[in-house]
Amino acid sequence: MFNVPEWAEEPPAPAARAPPTPRARVGPAARAKGSSHQSLQATLKALQAEALPYQLPHQGGNDSNSDSDLGEEKRKKRKKASKEAPLKEENSKQPAVQRVKTKKEESKGSGAPKNGDLASVLPQNDPGFRRTTLGPVKDGNNTEPRLSRKQWRNRQKNKRRQKNKFLPPKPQSVAAPEEENPSGLTEKYEPELKAEEPGASLDRGGVLRAKMKQRLEGARFRFLNEQLYSVTSSAASHIFQEDPEAFELYHRGFQNQIKQWPLKPVDRIVKDLKQRPASLVVADFGCGDCRLASSVRNTVHCFDLAALDPRVTVCDMAQVPLKDESVDIAVFCLSLMGTNLSDFLKEANRVLKPGGMLKVAEVASRFVDMRGFLGALAQLGFKLVSKDLTNSYFYLLNFHKIGPPKAQGPLRGLALRPCLYKRR
Repeated sequence: MFNVPEWAEEPPAPAARAPPTPRARVGPAARAKGSSHQSLQATLKALQAEALPYQLPHQGGNDSNSDSDLGEEKRKKRKKASKEAPLKEENSKQPAVQRVKTKKEESKGSGAPKNGDLASVLPQNDPGFRRTTLGPVKDGNNTEPRLSRKQWRNRQKNKRRQKNKFLPPKPQSVAAPEEENPSGLTEKYEPELKAEEPGASLDRGGVLRAKMKQRLEGARFRFLNEQLYSVTSSAASHIFQEDPEAFELYHRGFQNQIKQWPLKPVDRIVKDLKQRPASLVVADFGCGDCRLASSVRNTVHCFDLAALDPRVTVCDMAQVPLKDESVDIAVFCLSLMGTNLSDFLKEANRVLKPGGMLKVAEVASRFVDMRGFLGALAQLGFKLVSKDLTNSYFYLLNFHKIGPPKAQGPLRGLALRPCLYKRR
């Protein structure tokens, strides 16, 4: 396509090449020891550098950062060494035995830093930070053993119990809720509390005096009870005439004894009398407080050794001021006491009308021989109509008058066991 000019020189002919000389084959160089391990570490570091969003501090591009980090670490080490220097001096001054003890105490602990160490580590101004120490935080010189959370709660609970133990009891009669009256009791409730405080609880001396008085009254009641069962009715009447207060004391003790009974015999007799006509005249031998006369509409003549009621006629029950055959019903309710029981029953036979009823209620434990007792009453002119022995505390017997007494002397089967109480 292009014309070569005439003046162009021809290129020189290529020189003949020399035949290639054979080279000695060199084997592979021996690898350095640990080169494969180093290559693997380099590969891992390269992969980690690609995975991390920032470059590692040991790489070449971050020499300034690594230098700053090393400087900060050195400064921290100096501060720590300056803080630990006085502690090491104190430990060196301590004896060897004490140092061993402190090491053992530290090993027994949970390994957590103390309160003094936490101050330099934990963030103080962080609002989301919650204190994990138990109880109030004290200074680093506190030598008390560290408590667990449960132990600290139990200690606080015991302190509150010990404190409330000596507080005066709150009055239960006046309740002032905190919602309605948060400032305390109003003036309306204060006089009521002050008025109740003196009578709410007696002082210790008053309680002891009351107990001693009760024991003395119980002892005197047992003494009087033993006398009434062991003497005649005339002697018992003489005792109460000389000491009128003795009968009141005896009656209180007697009422305390029968208060424990599920059914009182006088209530049973009242129930029977209410089923009969109110026109029947009743004679109550040993009436006490005239409960029978107060419970029925019948005319009731009350007799006893001393008067606890204006309706009582004080007399010996072997000689009552009534005419012969003037009453319809004669009642002996827990009053067959003394050594002359036959005189009481003969007097009841005298005042009863022919065909009249005799009611006897007596303690069950006093009957030694029930058949002998019924036979003795038959000798005194009474016939058994009904008997109730189901109650474990007392027996109730009903008789009709069939005639005058046949026996004049003492009757052997009429004896009853005295009702005595244990001496204390």
